[in-house]
Parts: sequence; structure tokens; C-alpha cells
Amino acid sequence: MRLILTWLAGLGLLLPLVPMSLMTLGELLHLQLTGVLDDCFCDVESIDVFNNFKLYPRVRKLTERDYFRYYRVNLKRPCPFWPDDGHCSIKDCHVEPCPESKIPVGIKSGNYNKKTLCRKPGTKIIGGNTSHMFDHVRDKHPALYARVKYSQAANIIADMSDCEQAQELGAINSTLSNQSKEAFADWARHDDAQDHFCELDDETSPDAEYVDLLLNPERFTGYKGPSAWRVWNSIYEENCFKPRSVYRPLNPLAPSRGDDDGEGFYKWLEGLCLEKRVFYRLISGLHSSINIHLCAQYLLDEGWGRSVWGSNVREFRQRFDNAETKGEGTRRLKNLYFLYLIELRALYKVAPYFERAIVNLYTGNAQEDGDTKELLLQVFNEIKAFPMHFDEKSMFAGHKIEAKTLKEEFRLHFKNISRIMDCVGCSKCRLWGKLQIQGLGTALKILFSEKEIKNLAEHSPSKGFQLTRQEIVALMNAFGRLSTSIHQLHNFRQLLQEER
Repeated sequence: MRLILTWLAGLGLLLPLVPMSLMTLGELLHLQLTGVLDDCFCDVESIDVFNNFKLYPRVRKLTERDYFRYYRVNLKRPCPFWPDDGHCSIKDCHVEPCPESKIPVGIKSGNYNKKTLCRKPGTKIIGGNTSHMFDHVRDKHPALYARVKYSQAANIIADMSDCEQAQELGAINSTLSNQSKEAFADWARHDDAQDHFCELDDETSPDAEYVDLLLNPERFTGYKGPSAWRVWNSIYEENCFKPRSVYRPLNPLAPSRGDDDGEGFYKWLEGLCLEKRVFYRLISGLHSSINIHLCAQYLLDEGWGRSVWGSNVREFRQRFDNAETKGEGTRRLKNLYFLYLIELRALYKVAPYFERAIVNLYTGNAQEDGDTKELLLQVFNEIKAFPMHFDEKSMFAGHKIEAKTLKEEFRLHFKNISRIMDCVGCSKCRLWGKLQIQGLGTALKILFSEKEIKNLAEHSPSKGFQLTRQEIVALMNAFGRLSTSIHQLHNFRQLLQEER
């Protein structure tokens, strides 16, 4: 046997054993970022092939369509948790709002507009632009519903011949007493809040503006320091399910732990119930995805009035190399894949909502809208063909009362994180943070609304489950960010191999 090994080594066919500490990041990614992920039955390699060759090209094209590129957001909401640090003065932190004249007319007159929309005879009500706020009150508050049901029609008029008819019908709403309207609004807000995992922006606020996401891409801005650290520390230390005595690895605020490499934290994490482990992995995966975007769109050169953006391998190594992160790097990246599976599953579950003929991704351009809907359905068909989806039924499956309490705690923790996004000092970071948190919150809402989605009517407005245009835009763009991260991770692997 020894002679055979010597002969193979002499031919260069036997690789020497290299200690993990001496391996390059590229080698570690090849050896360790592989295999089955924790808490599910999918492997990294299957996701890479599926995403990079099948889904990523279509999702990228979809998020460039008019319906998905314009996002309405309020970047001026004050931080609710600590005094405002002031906004970042770095020019790359700035967000350029979109002029009203550039917004497609169908989006401007969409679901935030409570006024009656005037349409030509024969036009159908359009999905994503319909107010369904009355539907879920019918069973819970029948007496109130009976008094206000006609005011619903004022917002979803189909086949009206002119604006006069619409205004006449809309006038019915004025017969309601102020007390009844206030009570109805309170009930509607309460019922809606039970479904939301995010603190939603008030899209009617004068501070809310449309942003063209293609003209304000997520990339490295230079935003860092105490302000940025406080945001992430608050998310991890105060909202993930952990006692204050258990510290995350590489937490600079934690007491010195000598040679502790963080294994104590992960042993503790594995002892948690599935739901609490999932929560941490979702946040860690989102953090990893954002870091990859910053490394892939890094300011490499600035001169002669032209900025050059591209991949920064050194920055990537600092954030993910096991030697730099005490073994954290590959764990963080696996959490990215886990988050990808969660949002992929949500898209799989919500496909029936969009497959209905009544749902039209309306911008006012009939050709554009039809092409966008067709492309979205192609994305759903690809997702349905993926064989290794995450099984969300394993979550909140214990004792009924305990499961309900845990689910509500899970929802409130995540909702609190959405509020922390208003504490981000960099406007561009705040924009993409709010969008991706809302997208993930929408995915969670979908995963836990399976019964309502199954009961959707084919040719009438949704009852029991609905998505606003903002939720739809956030959902697809958030998943687009994850899909892009995995695609960019493949690019970094190649760049690291070229460095060898």
C-alpha cells in the first residue's frame, strides 16, 4: 500500500493533506459550502444549479419591468428606538426619488389611491390595485359590514360608463356616521395587523416617495461605524430569541472569551426549537446576502467624473473567510441558502394567487402588463419544478395554544426589526433594508396563509388573503436580491480560484 501511495504521489495524482487553517477561501468554499443544509433536505449544489442557470436570468428580467422597478417608500420616518444620528453625508448614501412624471400612470393611480378610478366600459378590476379591506370584516363584524358594504363598491367599480356614476355611488359612504367609520377603520387595521410581519409605511404620507430601484442600486456606500453597528446589534441581540448572557461570535460588545471560537453559541442555538433557529438563520442569511451585494458592487475607482463599481475580493474575504471570521464564514453563507429556500417556498405557495385571470400587474401599458404577467408565470413554473422545497408545516406544529403563542411572538419580533430599519442612517441602505425586510415579511405572511390562498376565488376579488402592490414589489425584489447573491457567490468562487 505504501508503494502504491508513493507511486501516485510521484505522478502528481495524490494531493497532500492541507490543514484547514492553510487553505485559501476558495478551497474552503469548495470543501465546506456544500452538502445538505440544516433544518431542511436540500443541498447547496442543487440550489446553485437551479438558481444560476434556470431562475436567476428570469427573475432579473422580471425585476427590471416597470411594475417591479418603482417602489413607494417613506425614508423620513424617525427612528422609534434612539435619538436620530442624522443621515449619512456620503454622496453614495443618497437616494434619488423618481419624479411623478416618470411613474407609469397605472401605478400612480393604484392601491394607495382611495378615490374611485374611472375606467372604460368592459374593463375588469385589476389585482393588486383593488381595496379588499371590507372582505374580512364580513364574518367578524356583520352588523357593521351591512352598513358599509356599498362603500366598498365605490372602490372596485367594474363596467362603469363614466365618472359621474362612480361619484354617485361613492357618495353612499357619506351616509355613515363618523363613529361607524372610525370603528370600522379600527377593526380593519386590527384585522390586517394580524397578518403583517412588518411595520408598513403609510403610502399616503406626504413623505412617501416613489423610487426607481434600477437607478438606486444596492451597493457599497461607505456607511459604517457606530450607527451601522447599533442597527445590526439591536437586531441580533434584542430581537433574535436569545438571552443576553449568550453572545454571538465576533460581537465586539461581548465580554472577552479568550479562545472561545463561538462554538458555545452554536451548541446553544441547536438546543432551541426549530422556529427560533429558523428566525436566527433568516436574519443571518439576510445579513450575508447584503454583505455579498456590497462586495460585488464596490467602489473600485473614482476619477475623471466616472465611478467604477465591481467585485472586491479583499472585502469579500474579510467578511467570509473562516480565518478572518473564526469559522463563521461558511455558516453565514449557508444561512443565505436557507433564507433563499424560505422565500422560494413562499413564491411556490403564492403562485395560485397570481395565476388567476383577475390579477393583472397594472401599469397602464397593456402590452407591458401582459408581458410582465407572462414572465411572472414563467418564474412560477420554474419554481414549481424545483423538487426540494422547505416544508413550513414543521413549524408551529406543537400544542395548539403554545404554537399560536410562539407564532405571535415570532411575528412581533420580526415586526420590531422592520421598525429598526427606520434607524438606518444611510438613505440607500435604509431603502434596501426596508424593501428586503418587507419582502421577507410578505414571504412569512404567505407561508402562514395556506388555507386562505387555497380558498381564493378564481374570478372575484380575494377574500381572507390579499397582497398590496407594495408587498408584491417587495416580495419579488427581495427574492431577486437573494437570487443575485447566490449568482454573485459563484462569481466570487471563480475570482478566488484565479488568485491561486
